[in-house]
Amino acid sequence: MPRAGLDRSAVVTIALAVVDDGGPTGFADLTLAAVAARAGVAVPSLYKHVAGLPALRREVALVCVEQLRDALAAVDAEHGADEHDERADDGTLRAMAHAVRDLARRSPGRYQAVQGSLWVHDPDADAVRAAGAAVVEHLAAAVAALGVPPERRIDAVRAVRAAVHGFVVLELDGGFGMPDDVDESFDFLVEGLVGGLRRVVVT
Repeated sequence: MPRAGLDRSAVVTIALAVVDDGGPTGFADLTLAAVAARAGVAVPSLYKHVAGLPALRREVALVCVEQLRDALAAVDAEHGADEHDERADDGTLRAMAHAVRDLARRSPGRYQAVQGSLWVHDPDADAVRAAGAAVVEHLAAAVAALGVPPERRIDAVRAVRAAVHGFVVLELDGGFGMPDDVDESFDFLVEGLVGGLRRVVVT
């Protein structure tokens, strides 16, 4: 039976459930047909609430990016990720790296929605870009707390994102087949990042 009270928010919630159930490719595989089937309506009925698949994907991505932003903000608030904040410590970047990995392992489809440059040139994606910028700002504060000079902070943020993302993608794809503890390997990666960034100097 068609779902009663269907509106834009409900459609996005259903789409997120489809993404969650789809695993690592949940966001890439998101379709209006899948959402309509779960909602118990015909695909054309969804157009009363969202302007097609690109708009729905944008709404889903916003939720996912905001979820990551909020996770990093919570770490920021706990550790004081700022070079001038006396609470700031090495644990800030460590905790942020683990927050990213935890989100990816818990919701790989939502993690996929956070990645890529799909929204860079989308004129309707201001909110997604703003949430993404906030993610970068939190990471930048964490590397600043390690003493990375202003001239190298973008480089440092990119290095952290690339390293953590690479590990996470390999893990989600089952790329670590050896019996050694994967958690220990991730800790080793993060310790290497923290130690390396503490030694960054301006050249």
